[in-house]
Amino acid sequence: MDLIRLLKGIAPEISDILEIRYNILRHVYYNQPIGRRGLSQILNIGERAIRTEVNILKELGLLNIESMGMYVTEDGIKTLESLKAVMRELRGITNLEVKLKQLLALDNVIIVPGDSDLDPLVLKDMGKSASLCLRRLIADNSIIGITGGTTMAQVAEEMPEGKVAENVLVIPARGGLGKDVETQSNSIAAKLAKKLQANYRLLHTPDNLDEMTFQAILKVTDIKEVIELINQMNILIFGIGRSDVMARRRQLPETLISEIIEKGAVGEAFGHYFDIEGNDIYESLTVGISLDNFYKIQRVIGVAGGKNKAEAIIAVTSLRKDITLVTDEGAARKVIQLVKKAT
Repeated sequence: MDLIRLLKGIAPEISDILEIRYNILRHVYYNQPIGRRGLSQILNIGERAIRTEVNILKELGLLNIESMGMYVTEDGIKTLESLKAVMRELRGITNLEVKLKQLLALDNVIIVPGDSDLDPLVLKDMGKSASLCLRRLIADNSIIGITGGTTMAQVAEEMPEGKVAENVLVIPARGGLGKDVETQSNSIAAKLAKKLQANYRLLHTPDNLDEMTFQAILKVTDIKEVIELINQMNILIFGIGRSDVMARRRQLPETLISEIIEKGAVGEAFGHYFDIEGNDIYESLTVGISLDNFYKIQRVIGVAGGKNKAEAIIAVTSLRKDITLVTDEGAARKVIQLVKKAT
């Protein structure tokens, strides 16, 4: 946008003002009704400054202030949607996507503004971008696999409702993980299927198994049927995790975690722990997608954000290049910094 570049050159303060008002509208929209004090705490901006900006947005007809708190008006919602493209340009997101795509040599990169480590709403934006990317890939007879975790749960949450194609099946790509049912792959697969008006199958197994239990589970008819579907899936959307975080979430022994970390593991995906170059350091015994399956799936979307996941993103995206990466600005800038430092 030439106009934006011109404005930034002659009045650079416009960028700061736009970003503050955009963030206020966005946070009010996702948290409404919300008071000025609550908004001040979320944005880490003084109440006086918040009051000034809120009054301006109210005068512009973008916010309503009522006894219960603030609401975004219909005009405010339209403005918020229109500002997304402007904010991308102000933050240089398009150029950042090109740079990250070239550095990682990936087929496609989608970046949302912000850092999900610092702002939880950025995770929602990533979920929305990933869900729209997924919708574009779905065709008749698609078999979609999805992993668990908070990021994938957000993808399902942000998926627009409506049928995309006929005879679509959604399946969990792996067994469950942890005690939080909402972030287990079964729950996420079911929710995603309902949003897409598709069919789904569930995989009723824990995520981390001993050898005897693993072999016994593989003989169960329902499990065998789902594993066969996993081997046939043509679309996979998965989350990328940090190796240390995921190892502890799986409650691996501390001695084993130390060993994995000492061997250089920085990233995790579908039970495999990888070093920065994509070497497979350790594999959790689990029912679901294998590394061999991963290489054969036609369409793959990896999703991860936050600068703390930068090394994990580098590790996992080195496995194959014909994938789409959905990430945030914080992770993207950190990945670029790390890759440039290493070369």
